[in-house]
Amino acid sequence: MTKKPSKTAQKSEHTPMMQQYFKIKVEYPDQLVFYRMGDFYELFYDDAKKAAQLLDISLTARGKSGGEPIPMAGIPYHAAEAYIGKIVRAGESVVICEQFGDPATSKGPVERRVARIVTPGTLSDEAFLDASRDNIILALDQRDQTMGLAIMDISIGRFALLEVEGEEALLAEIERLKPAEILYNDDQPIAHLIKERQGTRPQAPWHFEFDTAERLLCQQFDTKDLSGFGCADLHCAIGAAGCLLQYAKDTQRSALPHIRRLQVEQRSETVILDAATRRNLEIDQNLAGSKENTLASVLDRTATPMGSRMLTRWLNNPLRDLKILTARQAAIQWLQQDYLYEALAEPLQRIGDIERILTRVGLGSARPRDLERLRNALAELPILQTLLQKEQQPPAVQQLSHLISEFPDQAALLQRAIKDNPPVVIRDGGVIAEGYDDELDELRNMSENAGEFLVQMEVRERERTGISTLKVGYNRVHGYFIEISKLQAAEAPAEYIRRQTLKNAERFITPELKAFEDKALSAKSRALAREKHLYDALIAQLQTYLPALQDSANALAELDTLANLAERAHTLNFCAPTLHTSPQIHITQGRHPVVEAVTDKPFVANDLILDPERRMLIITGPNMGGKSTYMRQAALIALLAHIGSYVPAQAAEIGILDRIFTRMGSSDDLAGGRSTFMVEMTETANILHNATEQSLVLMDEVGRGTSTFDGLSLAWSAAEHLASQVKAFTLFATHYFELTALPEQQAGVFNAHLTALEHNDAIVFMHEVQDGPASQSYGLQVAKLAGVPSHVITTAQEKLVQLEQEAVTVHQAPPAPPLQNDLFNTTPHPVIDTLASIDPDSLSPREALEVLYSLKERL
Repeated sequence: MTKKPSKTAQKSEHTPMMQQYFKIKVEYPDQLVFYRMGDFYELFYDDAKKAAQLLDISLTARGKSGGEPIPMAGIPYHAAEAYIGKIVRAGESVVICEQFGDPATSKGPVERRVARIVTPGTLSDEAFLDASRDNIILALDQRDQTMGLAIMDISIGRFALLEVEGEEALLAEIERLKPAEILYNDDQPIAHLIKERQGTRPQAPWHFEFDTAERLLCQQFDTKDLSGFGCADLHCAIGAAGCLLQYAKDTQRSALPHIRRLQVEQRSETVILDAATRRNLEIDQNLAGSKENTLASVLDRTATPMGSRMLTRWLNNPLRDLKILTARQAAIQWLQQDYLYEALAEPLQRIGDIERILTRVGLGSARPRDLERLRNALAELPILQTLLQKEQQPPAVQQLSHLISEFPDQAALLQRAIKDNPPVVIRDGGVIAEGYDDELDELRNMSENAGEFLVQMEVRERERTGISTLKVGYNRVHGYFIEISKLQAAEAPAEYIRRQTLKNAERFITPELKAFEDKALSAKSRALAREKHLYDALIAQLQTYLPALQDSANALAELDTLANLAERAHTLNFCAPTLHTSPQIHITQGRHPVVEAVTDKPFVANDLILDPERRMLIITGPNMGGKSTYMRQAALIALLAHIGSYVPAQAAEIGILDRIFTRMGSSDDLAGGRSTFMVEMTETANILHNATEQSLVLMDEVGRGTSTFDGLSLAWSAAEHLASQVKAFTLFATHYFELTALPEQQAGVFNAHLTALEHNDAIVFMHEVQDGPASQSYGLQVAKLAGVPSHVITTAQEKLVQLEQEAVTVHQAPPAPPLQNDLFNTTPHPVIDTLASIDPDSLSPREALEVLYSLKERL
């Protein structure tokens, strides 16, 4: 680690330039400071070492300051975006420190100030963002068991808050939001849950102070109080929102005019999915952490990035509001008429991602090509409106059409102001169109006509002086000049003033040429200044229309999402589910949308009936037989119904659910010190505590992580509790065949199994669900398919026969002779009496287990 200078050393030993650097760096100890020096951003000391490692650039040492060499690394400023993007994707933050003074006129180091701070959660530049995902920054605060969450996506102007109870609910929200950055109160117990995650930023407790937060929020939204947002009583969430808002302002160096409203999210309005359920259902991220073979990957054929983000948002936040869901269904049905969704796709594609473009307009960071794309997008709105003006628009489409609007004045303004195919940045000009501003046109003409003037002057001077080698030219260093060869230099007229001597020529200036030089060079710089002024004024003018334009962008994203769902429903043969307030799940010929999309074989569809009289299915059958697919497809069909989508089935009737739970798969939590079985039991406990009669529960192989009797006991007890106490809709897959006796004792529980055919030690999975328990597990056949060596399979078959024979022998063995143990012969023993009185064939598996454990305790 490089020795850091003391304040005394900064003042007395370091160069003035490094003193300036340390003054800035001390305010940003944990961020990488990009310090502008001419055409490069330089990094020093530990920042240089970290950047060299992250960016794979050279680490050098140039000069000394404070008596020590200065470790240094640098990148060209014009290529900075690519480097910054790489650093931010690694979870680091970058402080951009720009030159604000003129090096030619500065006495001492040129003035430098922080222009912006780039962090993973506060990005708005499209070069750094994933177009298909929200870029969330999350702030957290805690008061007792209440967790306050504030959510912001700066790139689209979204700002929301909510409160949840307990750590499990918090982890579920983090899994839903997948934040790029998390701010948390480092004085709260909440810290242990998140501090190891990438992008976490501890904040001092006073950043979450309620009064300060309330004042900041009221200033942002220009309101007297927060009652209009419905959050006045959410003190914990408001504290988090205040911290988040101030952090965003500090990083953007802006008032954030595009953040116009505060949305309050209520968990009671959504179908709650815990963290394990989100992972197991692979909604938008598979278990390997990528997007492939997820529900979103199958459904997302949106025309715009903002539509893609909204679809993912819907999938991760299914709703319980029947009115909203039926309105979306009606819109999908309407968009399918005459394949309207196809006609909408082309203009929507040309509109692109104006949601994020408008954010950059609000922040004042929009580039010329952003404005060109905004202009092109606004030109598509009348086309969209024409397509939408069909008869009998459903209410949802009517509302979207109204919000989308057309904005003819803004479109005309951008058409007049911005050139076609403008440069990437405004810095070198050439952005504002001719005819937009008379003063700019005049200055440009003066600058651009210099070439013609020089040609005319050269012809005229050659004729006047008779010097054949005379040339009139220009370069950046010496400006305009008249050049004459050495041989003819003596013939130069008296009014020619020598400016520069070259090896083979002399260069001169004349009063006429000097006057033109002053005028031409001044015109060019004045034209650039004028163009920058006009561009800034144009951005400011567009900002006045920002609220309506943002509403239009949000409506366009929703239209794109609905049109996409209409196309998917038609292409993938989905049906419109009937939604009910009463609890039920009736699915006819349901299919798993992802498995069906990726398999080459015909998918075997299956029915599912769950209702108040049929609340639980005990599902048995071979491994690879399709139990997990059958269970997951039920959950995905229910989830799709709760976003208003059509579903992969022949028909479906879905009652509104409050939660979906899954306990599937197994893995260690090594970082948390939890074994596979501990993870399994933690997830099981969460389900047993929180599921209700309106929940859908998927339980797969509960108890398999421990010994047979322990596991069977736990599986039986969990299933019985869900059936008798919770009464949730439950699909309970198991290899414990003993559980197939549960329907005989518990109302509302039924058996089902996945079928398979066996022939000559080979097995064919039929993937068909039938009533009743499975006849066997086919474990050895599956092992053979998996490639287990043949001699191991043979040995296993022999051992299986032996175990089965021993089981039959034990079951049919004659009564054992009296025990010769003195303890039992001398006095009557209650355990022996109990054993003698039991008829083993009359006991259920659960009763037999209870007797065994009871006798064990008594012995």
